[in-house]
Amino acid sequence: MVTVIGVVAGYASVLLANPRHFYTDDTESQYAPMWVMLGRHLHAGRFPALVPWEWMSGNYSMEEAGLYNPPQLVVDWFAPAVDDLALYVTIVKLIFSIIAALGVFRVCRAHGTRGSWAALAAIAFPLSGWFLFFDESSWATSLTGTAWMLHAWASAIRYTRTPADERRWTDGPIPVFVYLYFAISVQYVFPAVESALMIGAVAVGEVVRQRDWRPSLRLLAVAACAGAVGLETYLPGMLSSPVTWRGNERILSEDFLTVPWSESLNASLPSTVPAFTGWWGYVQPIPMVYIAWFLIPLLAFIDWGGVRRSAREYTGPVLFAVIFLMWTAGPGRIGPLRWPARVLPMLAVGLLVLVCLWSSRHGRFGVRRRGVAAVVLLGLLFVRSFCAAPHLVIRHLIAVAAVAALTAAFVWLLRTRGPAAACALAIVAMFPIAYSQVRLQAPTPLSYHFPERRSRMTAAFPHFDGVTLQLADRALVPPDEQNVAAAWGSLAFGNYAKNLGLDYVNAYTPIGYREFSRLLCMGWDGSTCPAAFGAAFAVESTTGRPYVDLMKVDRVVLQRVQYPDAGFGPPPAGWKWVDYPGHERYIWVLERENGPISTTPGPSDAREVTATRIGRDSVSSHLRVTSPDGGRLVFARLAWPGYRATLDGHDIGFHAVANTFVAVDIPAGTRNADLVVAWRPPGWKSGIATALAGFLGLALLHWQYRRERRDGEDLETGLRADDFDPLTEPLTPALV
Repeated sequence: MVTVIGVVAGYASVLLANPRHFYTDDTESQYAPMWVMLGRHLHAGRFPALVPWEWMSGNYSMEEAGLYNPPQLVVDWFAPAVDDLALYVTIVKLIFSIIAALGVFRVCRAHGTRGSWAALAAIAFPLSGWFLFFDESSWATSLTGTAWMLHAWASAIRYTRTPADERRWTDGPIPVFVYLYFAISVQYVFPAVESALMIGAVAVGEVVRQRDWRPSLRLLAVAACAGAVGLETYLPGMLSSPVTWRGNERILSEDFLTVPWSESLNASLPSTVPAFTGWWGYVQPIPMVYIAWFLIPLLAFIDWGGVRRSAREYTGPVLFAVIFLMWTAGPGRIGPLRWPARVLPMLAVGLLVLVCLWSSRHGRFGVRRRGVAAVVLLGLLFVRSFCAAPHLVIRHLIAVAAVAALTAAFVWLLRTRGPAAACALAIVAMFPIAYSQVRLQAPTPLSYHFPERRSRMTAAFPHFDGVTLQLADRALVPPDEQNVAAAWGSLAFGNYAKNLGLDYVNAYTPIGYREFSRLLCMGWDGSTCPAAFGAAFAVESTTGRPYVDLMKVDRVVLQRVQYPDAGFGPPPAGWKWVDYPGHERYIWVLERENGPISTTPGPSDAREVTATRIGRDSVSSHLRVTSPDGGRLVFARLAWPGYRATLDGHDIGFHAVANTFVAVDIPAGTRNADLVVAWRPPGWKSGIATALAGFLGLALLHWQYRRERRDGEDLETGLRADDFDPLTEPLTPALV
């Protein structure tokens, strides 16, 4: 309960400093609108694995959508019912931050930490630098995945350590499996990899601790089952990567967001501004490496001899912390895993668990010699932070004085009132620190400043029917025009159009279909370059049709500042300029003279084929086709891996026009044949097979766990099923 109250108080402190802290950057541009859109599909009874008109970002089997994650689907379900997105995402993030903090609490308790120290570590984690300023404020899937991973860690320890006669089902393989699956299926690769490393650290640690490999082997088996079930989450991305931006990524030694180990000396100074290459150059204005004010000073009050004598007990968490300390320093990219600073929360939680565990079990809070050591450590904190940002020397001195005073008060309280009072002081001190950090530091990078209420967005924005292609660049929108009364009343970047319920080609994607991106020079936030206008209306050579026709686009919106003279010239053939009063300052609008074509039946191009549409949905097209001499159909669909074309039930294959559009060749002599072009996430059959194997493996492991528990209970009472027959042998006093 203290942990929950502490996290709520921490959130309140942050919101007092910045009410939009948890609604910024990728949360406002990617996640929140995506939750709204996915929720609408779920309410309509559709499973939104593919949204064809979004083109580059519409493959949600690969995006960070969490399609197979039950808690995320609950978040999606309620999103369309809430008008204030800032309020909704803040509540959602608060819930997951509480889950994460309780996970830290459970990890500490599983290692034998006293309750007050465990609560201290748990409340400190959501207020640590990177987690607070990036995972909680912006990257929602990192927050949710971390929350479930921490509970998987605690359950893994209980599964490997609980004696047979004390076991309950909550100590068995099912909780480990469920939490691991939740961490994997958020559809963000970092929590999945971090979970695997965590399981490895626990397994090695328990072999060293128990001198028995069997508990760790069972844990690895549970993790393998969870991975097998969660494979469905990542198979589509793995098998589709050759056509995406991610297809050529490899191990690279980049220095962007690689964190030197010396930055650990900044972990307890609230004023720290770390020195490594990031979005703001070499010195970052955000305390990314800050963990907790007490972390470094408490090192002076630990009996390291006692830690050394009990070293086997701590192998797992030490290995966990070392792994992520190594990772923070590089390499800069390992396939899709880029920016090593992203694992700073793992280093933070590892160090918090260790320091609070050691302080709980090996704390020696004498004043003289250990007080001198604490002063030396504070001096190192000051020197490291001063070297990175000497212009903030006054702020650093104030921070050092505050941490010194807090440390002295903490030690005095612990010696006179006990650990509960001392930890209470440490917890309360976190809240003004969090307030000042959020108040003083710069906002997260690339904030969009989207409005909070969807009703305001909808009231200000034009109502565009059909499919809209926007050609614009977000970099051309100055900061003073990034509001709903100005640019955001006419232009939609990222997933903004999903808030409005409009069908836009442009959307946010970290994946990106490579050839389509090249065609319109479209970036991850939906921005395009000036050449995109000419490219969109250029004629594709093999079909003789403009690309906007092949895409079945109904409307093209041009950013005036990017195309200042476009509206004064003649429109392309078959198009007309349309005025939208109140929006002339920001956009030109082109619409088709003969009305929208996105809803018209049939493919976007047909050569020597007569086609009649029978049915169509987001993942399939069903047509009746006739072609005496053979021909070709081109569909307004990106050629994602996973499409299959059948003619009267026979597979005829498909190919890609311009490396972009799904095309099917119809053989000569075809008459009134049924053509079905259907998409399924690639590898879905393999994913189902591995999932079934994973569930079967879990069932076997749970059966074994229950049998061992029953055997342990029999051993505890001294009774065996084959020791006696109660019908023929009396119960002797010894047996009783």
